[in-house]
Amino acid sequence: MQVTKETLIGEALNENFDIAPVLMEMGMHCLGCPASQAESIEEACAVHGVDADEIVAKINAILAKAE
Repeated sequence: MQVTKETLIGEALNENFDIAPVLMEMGMHCLGCPASQAESIEEACAVHGVDADEIVAKINAILAKAE
């Protein structure tokens, strides 16, 4: 799996929970709450003031290692 900025946080976490540290590092500490599960990576990045392309690249690197 590869994520995009449009991928929902919940979908990405369901694919591989090893991405959780990347999300937590950007300040997203509420990974289990329903609102964050339905939020896209791009929306989460906007709320937390981080570059969505950078986060997508980090997540995809983790997912690539897991394959």
